[in-house]
Amino acid sequence: MKLSSQIKPISYLKAHAAEIVRNMGEMREPLIITQNGEAKVVIQDIESYEQTRETMALLKILAMGNRQIEEGKIESAIDVVKRLRGHGKTR
Repeated sequence: MKLSSQIKPISYLKAHAAEIVRNMGEMREPLIITQNGEAKVVIQDIESYEQTRETMALLKILAMGNRQIEEGKIESAIDVVKRLRGHGKTR
């Protein structure tokens, strides 16, 4: 994806909003909007946005896991299975 072709001034957004929205789903590429020559916002289709959010959530989970490993907050799989099986027993 070549971002340089996806950079447009805010005047383009104002004049072509309906066309932009219509094409967003097909192109699946973000559109960068500039104001006074400076990048201000990124517009993307909803599916790409949702995929980005899911990816970020997974990366946060991985980072948390790595931090727990570094801090020694880990438990062996055998201990976890034993603990889980212990909760399933009736007393």
